[in-house]
Amino acid sequence: MDIWNQLLGGFVTAGTPINLLWAFVGCALGTAIGVLPGLGPAVTVAMLLPITAQVEPTASMIFFAGIYYGAMYGGSTTSILLNTPGETGTMVTALEGFKMAKSGRAGAALATSAIGSFVAGTIATILVTLFAPVVAEFAVKLGPPEYFMLMMLAFTTVSAVLGKSTLRGLTALFIGLAIGLVGLDQISGQVRYTGGVPEFMDGIEVVLVAVGLFAVGECLYTALYEGRSEQQMNRMGSVHMTKAEWKRSWPAWLRGTALGFPFGTIPAGGSEIPTFLSYGLERKLSKHPHEFGTVGAIEGVAGPEAANNSSVTATLVPLLTLGIPTSVTAAILLSALQNYGINAGPQLFQTSSTLVWALIASLYIGNVMLLVLNLPLVGLWVKLLKIPRPQLYAGILIFATVGVYGMRQSAFDLFLMLGIGLVGVAMRRFDFPTAPVIVGMILGPLAEAQMRNGLSIGEGKWSVFVERPMSMVLLCIVVAVLVLPRLMALLRRVRAAG
Repeated sequence: MDIWNQLLGGFVTAGTPINLLWAFVGCALGTAIGVLPGLGPAVTVAMLLPITAQVEPTASMIFFAGIYYGAMYGGSTTSILLNTPGETGTMVTALEGFKMAKSGRAGAALATSAIGSFVAGTIATILVTLFAPVVAEFAVKLGPPEYFMLMMLAFTTVSAVLGKSTLRGLTALFIGLAIGLVGLDQISGQVRYTGGVPEFMDGIEVVLVAVGLFAVGECLYTALYEGRSEQQMNRMGSVHMTKAEWKRSWPAWLRGTALGFPFGTIPAGGSEIPTFLSYGLERKLSKHPHEFGTVGAIEGVAGPEAANNSSVTATLVPLLTLGIPTSVTAAILLSALQNYGINAGPQLFQTSSTLVWALIASLYIGNVMLLVLNLPLVGLWVKLLKIPRPQLYAGILIFATVGVYGMRQSAFDLFLMLGIGLVGVAMRRFDFPTAPVIVGMILGPLAEAQMRNGLSIGEGKWSVFVERPMSMVLLCIVVAVLVLPRLMALLRRVRAAG
C-alpha cells in the first residue's frame, strides 16, 4: 500500500496547475520536435537545460520528460505520412506505415500508432511504478557477452525478416556495419575508414543516413521511376480504425510493450532493437503476411510503436534506481538532476521521493495528454496527403535539407545526404531492404565495443560467449532464427515431393 500512497502523493504534486502546464508544454513541444528530422529530444533538452537555474526541480523534470516521450509520439507522424522518420526509434514505423498511407489507410496507421503508444506508455509506467528496483537489479547482472549476443539477435532477426532475400538483407546489414565503423575507434581512439576526410572524424550521423535512405531516396525514386505513373498518394480513407483493425492491433500492442520494456532498462541500443524485433515478430505471427511490404500491415505499425514507447518509459528504471542512463536523452536528464544537486541512484527514492513520484505520476498524465493531442489531429495530418505529389516531394526534400543542415550546420552533410539518397534509390531499384543498413549502423559500434569488452573478460577466449548461461541461451536463439526457417522449408519440400 505504501507504493500507492506515494503514487497518490505524486499525483497531488503533478496535478498542480503549474506542473500540469509544464507537462502540456513539454508534450506539445516534444510532438513538434518528433516531427522534425535531425532535432530530436536529446538536443532539445540539452538546449533547454539553462531553465534549471530558474524553474524548481519537479516542474523542470516533468517538462523534460514530456519532451522525451512526446517526441516519440511525433516521430511516427512523418514516418507514416512522408516516409521521413523524425527519430531513429520510428524508422520501423515507416516500413509499413508509409505503405498504408500510399494505399489510403493513413488514418488507421496514425490511430493505431497513437493508441498503441498510449497503451504501451501506460502499461510501462505501471511496471515502472511496481517493479523499478527489481528490473534494474536483474539488468545490472548482464555483462558484455550478453549485450553482444542481444545485438547479434537483432542483426539476424532483422536481416532474416526484411526483404525477400536473406542474402540481400545481410548485404544491407553489412553496408550499415561498415558505415558505423567510420570515425574514431570507441576504445583505442584510433581514426579509421575516414579516407582523409576530416568531416568523417566524428562518424556519420544516423539521422542523416535515415533521412537520406528513406526520405531523399523515396523522392528521387519517385522522380526517376514513377514520375509518369498515375499512382496517387492522396486517396483519403477513414481516419478511424475498423473493427478488424482493432482486432489485429491490440495483440501487437501488448507484444510490443512486452518486448520494449526490458530493452529500455539495459544499455543495449535504445529503442531501435525492440522496434526491429517487434516488426520481425509481427511479420512471423501475422495471418496477413502478404500485406507486409505491399499495401502495409497494421501490425507492422502497432507492434513497433508500442515497443518504442514502452522502451522509452522503461529508461526511467535504471536512471532513477541506479543513476545509469541507457539513452542519450536519459543522460541529459541525469545532468539536469545533477544541476539541482540531486544524485540519482538507490537513495533517490528516500532523499527526493516527492520529485520521483511526481515524475512517475506525470507519465500517466502525459500519456493521456498526448492521446488527447494526437487523436483529434489524425484527420488534419492525413490532409497532408491531399497535396499534389510534385509539391509534396519538393516539400519533403526542403524539410529533410533543413533538418540535416540544422544538426551540424555543415554543407558537407547535405552532399552526403544526397549521395546516400542515390544509394537508397539503387537499393530500392534492385530490391535491397534499407532498414538493416540503419540497424547495422546504430548497433555495429555498440556490438563491437561489447564484443571487445567480452573478450577482455574472457582473457581473449571466445568461449566466454558460451560459458555464461544467459549468453548461451541468446546464442541458441540466434542459431534457431537462422536455421529453423530453412529446416522447415526443407521439410515442406520433402513432404511435397513425397
